Amino acid sequence: MGYRFGRDDVAYLAGAAGRAALAEVDRLELTPATHLRDIEQVRRAHGDRTAALIETVRLRRKAAVKLPGAAEWLFTDDALQQATPALVARHRAARLAGRAVHDVTCSIGAELAELVEVCPAVIGSDLDDVRLAMGAHNLSVAARHPVELDGDIGARLSVAGQNIVLAKADALTPTTRDTVIIADPARRADGRRTYDPAKLQPPLPDLLAAYAGRDIAVKSAPGLDFDQLGWDGEVEIVSLDGAVREACLWSPGLTEDGITRRATVLDSRGGTTTLTDAAPDDIPDLPPGDWIIDPDGAVVRAGLVRHYAAKHGLWQLDPRIAYLTGDTVPVGMRGFRIEDRFELREKTLRQELARRDCGALEILVRGVDVDPDALRKKLKLRGSTPYTLVLTRIGRAGVVFLCRAVAPTR
Repeated sequence: MGYRFGRDDVAYLAGAAGRAALAEVDRLELTPATHLRDIEQVRRAHGDRTAALIETVRLRRKAAVKLPGAAEWLFTDDALQQATPALVARHRAARLAGRAVHDVTCSIGAELAELVEVCPAVIGSDLDDVRLAMGAHNLSVAARHPVELDGDIGARLSVAGQNIVLAKADALTPTTRDTVIIADPARRADGRRTYDPAKLQPPLPDLLAAYAGRDIAVKSAPGLDFDQLGWDGEVEIVSLDGAVREACLWSPGLTEDGITRRATVLDSRGGTTTLTDAAPDDIPDLPPGDWIIDPDGAVVRAGLVRHYAAKHGLWQLDPRIAYLTGDTVPVGMRGFRIEDRFELREKTLRQELARRDCGALEILVRGVDVDPDALRKKLKLRGSTPYTLVLTRIGRAGVVFLCRAVAPTR
């Protein structure tokens, strides 16, 4: 759970004395090996502020990859876990450029920090006093402009013609007009991650009902059953550096006609590729080609495997399996060159891999019930040549492709 911050902690940490103390604590290692020594040193210098100082430095270090540029921000552990990665938030903000936006679950301001760069008016609200206070501080750091919170948790800031307002409000009670609503319901219930829309906080059905007819974008877990939800807008699945990060529900007024599914693939070098269900999905039914391609998780989760295949001249190994095959590898994708093909039998695999002096072995599985780690142990590999096994099925038969992995081309 981490340290439980209060508003007095935020006021201290955001002030001159707190900033100086944080700089001092940041010079410590704060590793398991130095934990007791570091705590004692901070306690001697800062007394009852020790826990807040150490937790803040720890969270800032943890946030460095997810939120670059947030080295002076304030966090709670839960808020940092749920915060949208900066590149994902920047992508969403770009889709909302020029609009007035109200983030009704603004928390510590990670989304707001990107919105203020492209939107003329930005409102953030939350029910958590501490997160709002942290959000005000974080926005002031991002904008290089001081923000003051009054006793009722209200803040107003104007930078380069942009109006930024923070306020305490319930996400289920509309408090603005003519704004695009952004919401990020908490995805935990009773301490566990939930995929039930009704158990999100606030509940997703209640949230959508509260803003019926409004332009709204709702961040959610990619594992939600969007068909069961009956969403009539667009579902966008976003990945970053190969990992699926989130789904975003876009109301019909915020997307193009006819688009209900979108896959967006981001990478930290600035690359962005997008695919929608408006693209063609006609692909041939052919035997395996020279290569196997495992599409990005955003493409798979969005149900756009056939669309991706059609775009790149590929086809499926099996119509019910997401692995693709072809005679070339799309630029930027990792490919697996097929060297051989076997039945899915452990004895056959052990013999063939031993004969090829296999050592390091990557095992990819889709469509068959095999535990890669357990299989790797059973194969007892002692060679020196690296290979990749792709375990899948074609029709009803399990099949194994022996491959050599090739890094993406740029």
